[in-house]
Parts: sequence; C-alpha cells; structure tokens
Amino acid sequence: MPHSGRPGGPVYLDHNATTPVDPRVAAAMGPYLGTHFGNPSSAHHYGEAPRRALAEARAQVAALVGARPGEVVFTGSGSEANLLALRGAVLASGRSRPRVVTQATEHPAVLETLRALRRLHGVRVTVLPVDGDGLVDPARIAAALDEDTVLVSVMAANNETGALQPVAEVAALAHRHGALFHCDAAQAAGKVPLDATALGADLLTVAGHKLYAPKGVAALRVREGLRLEPVVYGGGQEGGLRAGTENVALAVALGTAAALAAADLADGAPGRLAALRDRLHRRLDVALPGRVRLNGPVERRLPNTLNVSVDGAPGHALLASAPGLAASTGSACHAGDRHPSPVLTAMGLDGDRALGALRLSLGRWTTPGDVETAAELLAGAARSVRAGVSARA
Repeated sequence: MPHSGRPGGPVYLDHNATTPVDPRVAAAMGPYLGTHFGNPSSAHHYGEAPRRALAEARAQVAALVGARPGEVVFTGSGSEANLLALRGAVLASGRSRPRVVTQATEHPAVLETLRALRRLHGVRVTVLPVDGDGLVDPARIAAALDEDTVLVSVMAANNETGALQPVAEVAALAHRHGALFHCDAAQAAGKVPLDATALGADLLTVAGHKLYAPKGVAALRVREGLRLEPVVYGGGQEGGLRAGTENVALAVALGTAAALAAADLADGAPGRLAALRDRLHRRLDVALPGRVRLNGPVERRLPNTLNVSVDGAPGHALLASAPGLAASTGSACHAGDRHPSPVLTAMGLDGDRALGALRLSLGRWTTPGDVETAAELLAGAARSVRAGVSARA
C-alpha cells in the first residue's frame, strides 16, 4: 500500500529510529478513539467492543513473535518493556545478590536499567565484550554464568549495525544454568521471522514505533508461568504486571501493525529490502572507490540496515551536506563536542571511522528511486566534504 506521508520531503532512510505510521494502522485505531470509548474492564455494553479488540490485538502480537495471546503484556514503550523484564525478573528471584549477564552493545534501555539495579538493589552485572562485527561469543556467556545468575539479556538485532546475535544459543546456555533469558527484539520484530518459544526467550520485547505503529505502545512476551515483579501496581490489568486502564486504541494499532508485519514477512519483504540495501552499498562503492567501509557483519544482519563509514568525511558533515536525505550518524553531539557511538567503539572501531559512520535503514515504502537518490546525494556530499577539508589543509 502506498504511503501518503512526506510528499516532496527528504528521502527517509532512518527506519531504525522510527517508522511512519501505516495508514491501515491509523484507520484501525480510529473507532477506539471515538465510538468504542469504553473501559475494557466494564461489564456493560460499552466495554464489549474494547474488550474484544484488546484480545484480538494480543493475539496478533503473539502470532508475530511465536507466543500465546495470554503471554503478551502491553506497555507504553520498548524501554518500559525492558524495565519490566529486567527489574521484574531480578526482584522476583528472591536472591540476595543476583547476577545478570548482558553484552556491551545492548540498547541503553537495557544497560541503564541494569546500572540502576546495581545501584539500588546491589545486583551484580556482567557486561561482556563483542567482536569486530558486534557479536557476543556464546563461550563468553557460558564462562560468565554461575549459580547466582538469574537472567541473561541479549538483543536480537542491534539498532545501529543490524547485527543479529546468536540468541537461541545464548538462551540455551542460560537455561542450562537455571537462568531466564530476555531478548530485546525491538529492532528485529517485523524485519526477520521471530519465534520466542523456539528461540527460548522467556521474555521478549517488541516496540510499536519500530514496525509502523505509533510511538507510545509496546509489548513484552512473558512466558506462561513466569513470575515477575510488576512495573506498575494497581488494578491488576495486564496480568497484574502493568496496572492502569488499557489504551485500547494503541493496543489495536500494535496488533494491526503486527499482523501487517507478519504478512510482509510471508510475502518476501526481507529479501526485497536486502536487495535494495545491497544496491545502495554497491552504488556508494562505485561512486566513492576505496572510501566506503562496512560496519558490522556482511551476512548476519537485518535486511534493511546498512552502516558504513566514508573515509575522510565525518557522518554529521555528510548529512549536513545532503539535506535531501534523512538518516543517522555514528556519533552523538553533547555541548558542541561529538563523541563516537558506544556501539561502534565497543566493536573496536577507531574514532575517525566511528565518527564517519552513517546508518542507512530502509523500510516498507523505500523504492529503487530512493536508493539511487540517496547514493547520489551521499556521493556528492562526500566529495564536497573532502574538497573542503583539502582546501583548509
């Protein structure tokens, strides 16, 4: 379905940051912002349609990630889902000094939550290094596990490089040591097939705005029978884990987005996106011979994600010189100083290469024309930036 957004605007290659809302998702939400306004917990007529819609949305999300409907807990964001998983598992463990094992390129929603658990509850946190492709070695996971380990948390796919972690192998190791396994699948859900049960993910995070639903809704798969400390206390909604009257419209949005993503996966969307991604890479290589370096795995990554550095051209300068393109860099700016991405730094990239990184992430409506335009814009910007640097030297 064609998307009606951004007419005449820049080419949008920042889908790993957020996706536009699919018009079909927006349409599905509408009735639950108006006609079907009732509280799904109400026993009267006005609660019936919202209650049915909530149940259907739960089933749609479950189907996308290989879970049961009753295992889906709706939350307000992927970060909140991660908090429920990590804090919930640790506090429910009953251990006096529990240990959690993770790896260095996790999303800040995981790493900062673990830092808070260490500060507030004395949790021992082991953060393992990654290799040059950003992948954690399962042997390091195995060596880090001990009898006090209650949880291992490893993401399915990295948000910057698209690197796909060996989550099934890691989950099996965790279970062998009696630990739970949490997988932040916010970037992977809808882009590659996921089956939480087959992967062994006791806890699995999905974020709506990464798969064409609005911001402000996400979900956590909580394996049946698993006990967690609630993230919000109150009236017992969401299996008692996240109290508060449910936002039915946003749950419907996430459910609809999950159903559309499942249809895309079945229709070969990953292959289409991978072909466009590789076409973009080739165009850049041809236009800028010897200057384009891939960051992350060649094969084992999301089909929509291309993270490259261009020699002699900082990422922020490239994008500033290519206003017709919307994408992300491998750096963050604080008080005028640029710092390389912690993900790329953890992979061992030097400062110049990390600062030169661009993340180009394609999506549902990316066209071959978008790819050609992006390649032309970036190639022109790279030549311009290098010429400017040479002139100043």
